Amino acid sequence: MYPFDFISVGIDVGADFSWISILTPDHKTVVKPFKISHNDIKSLEKAVSTIKKVEELYSLEAHTFLESTGIYHLPLFYYLKESGFEVFILNPLITDSNKNSGIRKVKNDKSDAIRIAKTAYTENLKVSLVPSDLVLNLRTLVREYYYLVDHKTSYVNKLHKELRVCFPGYSKVFYDIAGKTSLAILKIYKTPQNIMNAPKDEIISLIANTSRRGTQYANEKYELLLKSACLSKSFGKYLSSAFEIIELNIDIIEIYKQKIECVLSSIKQYTVKHQNDTFIKQIHIVESINGVGFISAVTLMCEIGDFSAFKRPKQLYAYFGLDPSVKQSGKFIGTRVSMSKRGSRLARRVLFTVAKSSISSSSKGKAVNPILKEYYEKKKLSKPKMVALGAIMHKITNIIFAVLRDNKPFVIKTLDDHHNDYKNSKLSLVA
Repeated sequence: MYPFDFISVGIDVGADFSWISILTPDHKTVVKPFKISHNDIKSLEKAVSTIKKVEELYSLEAHTFLESTGIYHLPLFYYLKESGFEVFILNPLITDSNKNSGIRKVKNDKSDAIRIAKTAYTENLKVSLVPSDLVLNLRTLVREYYYLVDHKTSYVNKLHKELRVCFPGYSKVFYDIAGKTSLAILKIYKTPQNIMNAPKDEIISLIANTSRRGTQYANEKYELLLKSACLSKSFGKYLSSAFEIIELNIDIIEIYKQKIECVLSSIKQYTVKHQNDTFIKQIHIVESINGVGFISAVTLMCEIGDFSAFKRPKQLYAYFGLDPSVKQSGKFIGTRVSMSKRGSRLARRVLFTVAKSSISSSSKGKAVNPILKEYYEKKKLSKPKMVALGAIMHKITNIIFAVLRDNKPFVIKTLDDHHNDYKNSKLSLVA
């Protein structure tokens, strides 16, 4: 008697087609692995029909298993679920561990489908939770947001490059050369010579109106701008093609800015429309953490998905890829320990940004999170800067887990505060 009472259907998912393998509990192949097309409804219907015939033949329910592939598995997942099957998503890390189970080294779509089907017959197999439509919608928008941001950044870097050749010193005038004021100057005056020829009051008025920082600020910026324009006459190469490329880059940057604002607006609309949903409430709880902004909170929650899947902080570390990768063989134990980086790359990116924000100070010199900043400064005394920053990322993950577990907004607490809370909780239990 076998410990499993279901037929295992393993599917190796591709962009336009998939391979299906069907196994019995004793790992015997029912039918030869077969290929289905995602663009042919008859092919999909034939797959459903084949699986149902196997169910009838063996009087066992079929459990269908797909590897998570980012996006390609989703249409097939919902199609099979609506066809009445039990469908599960497997983390590729789980199925990868079974790649070398045989003596021969075989790697093709058919063997992958069989491997996935065999993996289903594993004791205490962990399957991935499928996010709700709300999470999927927000996740899609968030990933598009970062895609647009990265592309905008690449064009900002190109703008920097061209300005260094034909307008040296310009990047010292404006902290953000892709900011509203900077782009307005470059669009209207285009070249250093035009800036030198333009009336002073005209440029100062433009800077004051676009920056909204007042006349004094505008005067200071004008002097710096004029100085860099004069510098370009003796140090810098005037190339008409470079100024054409600068103009083109500005147009592209502005388009990306518009698209980013549109995506951000859509994300905000979802959070308002579903404000009573538990997931949206969790976003606002994460947003309450010092150093975490709105888009960071949305991103982290979209990557987490269903928080109920995490019982301990270490599980969240591993999911984010912050857990250490340990190298050990026999008596040898590796001394160099680094992050596994197996989890969500986007989550790590956001956590890195949040970590840097948490240990920074405001314009008034006040620390964003004094507790984490103090911890970071102490850590830097014995560890390299990036290792210390990694430790802050761990602390923030701990905080995220705690606020979501307790379902309460974040409050900065010192070590003494934690000890007092612990003592009070003990006293209340005794009473």
